[in-house]
Amino acid sequence: MDFKQKVVDLIDEQVDLPKEKINLLIERPKNEKMGDYAFPAFALAKIEHKNPAEIAKNIAEQINDENFTSIQAVGPYVNFAIDHAKLVNSTLTDVLTEKNNFADQKLGTGNVAIDMSSPNIAKPMSMGHLRSTVIGNSISKIMEKVGYTPIKINYLGDYGTQFGKLITAYKLWGNEEDVKKDPITNLFHYYVKFHEEAEKNPELEDEGRAWFKKLEEGDPEAVKLWKWFREVSLQEFNRIYKELDVDFDSYNGEAFFNDKMTPVVDELRQKNLLHESQGAQVVDLGEDENPALILKSDGSSLYMTRDLAAALYRKNEYDFVMSLYVAGNEQSGHFKQLKQVLKKMGYDWSDDIYHIPFGLITQGGKKLSTRKGNVVFLDQVLKDAVALAQKQIEEKNPDLNNKERVAHDVGVGAVVFHDLKNDRLDNFDFDLQEVVRFEGDTGPYVQYTNARAQSILRKANKEVSMDNLSLDDNWAVAKQLADFPNVVAKAAEKFEPSIIAKYALSLSKKFNKYYANVRILDDNEQLNARLALVQATSIVLTEALRLLGVNAPKEM
Repeated sequence: MDFKQKVVDLIDEQVDLPKEKINLLIERPKNEKMGDYAFPAFALAKIEHKNPAEIAKNIAEQINDENFTSIQAVGPYVNFAIDHAKLVNSTLTDVLTEKNNFADQKLGTGNVAIDMSSPNIAKPMSMGHLRSTVIGNSISKIMEKVGYTPIKINYLGDYGTQFGKLITAYKLWGNEEDVKKDPITNLFHYYVKFHEEAEKNPELEDEGRAWFKKLEEGDPEAVKLWKWFREVSLQEFNRIYKELDVDFDSYNGEAFFNDKMTPVVDELRQKNLLHESQGAQVVDLGEDENPALILKSDGSSLYMTRDLAAALYRKNEYDFVMSLYVAGNEQSGHFKQLKQVLKKMGYDWSDDIYHIPFGLITQGGKKLSTRKGNVVFLDQVLKDAVALAQKQIEEKNPDLNNKERVAHDVGVGAVVFHDLKNDRLDNFDFDLQEVVRFEGDTGPYVQYTNARAQSILRKANKEVSMDNLSLDDNWAVAKQLADFPNVVAKAAEKFEPSIIAKYALSLSKKFNKYYANVRILDDNEQLNARLALVQATSIVLTEALRLLGVNAPKEM
């Protein structure tokens, strides 16, 4: 049973407010002795022209429901105290019956396009790409949990002036044999060297532009090299995506839209939205806004042109109800302009486009930069994380079966969880030693809690029945389990995986406190209820981790 929804329904019968508004107003009292849910009557004071405390008193007197041991006014609040036995019984029954479908909801339907990851061809995936990849992957799982159909799009950076620079660098310093041996590393070195040399010799930039022009014009050598760079890069990216257990529905990158931009420019002209500014073609967005640049003075396209083509293609191809762009916070201005231009073109579905911004990962307080070579390769981070996990498993449980698989799940999971436990918009410093710890606010701590629950169930070796599940000892954990559907809904509404990561940490702490204080395996009439709680906790922790893109080993 959803007790919060029950509170909303009871209040709805008494007041003249929309249900959505009531739902937003319901809060948790800071002191648990005051009850489990509270409705503040302040919003009704202006409507009823009464004191909020008087309104709260009147509402409380009108409500009676067997699911609550007490419904009373405390100042301007109507406080609800849940019947503990009913919550424990109904929650454990729901979780054990529905299993990993617990907290499934129908908050909406339809396709949700998610533009995510989007690394640049011929550059190794860095820690900077981790955020867009794992945030997008988690959001796709959360949206699916609440009824939508996610479509994950890897909008590869496979076109642009950087390819002219890379071709120039390859022809000056590269050779085919080295690239075949270690494609990404060597292509990356050429790219970094180009920028180092261009600082001393600016004419290199002109050579780079000339090679890109050849590529645009279909020069056979330029096209052959570009295709080769793209192919070897994709092989490397897919190896890392396999490590992260991330897949995509589309790899249509920038190059895919080369022939789709001219129709967009033509449409902008037909609708009298394009005008010249300092030689460039722009769309005016108003007095206080910078114009959106559509074509450079030499007639070449820009990111905006390509993104307009991509947005129109995706709406036509997927008929999305939402289109999400998981990209750094620094791109907020770009996506604001994208929506404004689409709106001016007459496409009201631009209101369904959302930029999902995120902060930076730093190391030692410094921003990572591919151009300057100050970069931490994601591949190496994942390898180091797995090695650290393996070392700790060898120390704690050397006889563990399938150690390599568990070390992989723990190491990779630790990196993913650490990213997602941080609020999306926060910047954070990455320290691998902290990330892979088995104690503290880490992924391995949550995984270990689940493995502990599984170990208890193996030792008990007993089928859990649905009878007499209520115990006072079970209340704190069961109350947390009952919150999971609301947590999932909130994470979906805010596109915020950290809500689920923080919930998993909180549930783990409550369960470990329970484990420390209760003799779970004592064979008496309470054993079934205690095992039911253990099993329900494992089900919800496993599902919470799955929504984050993290595996939950049954042994550690």
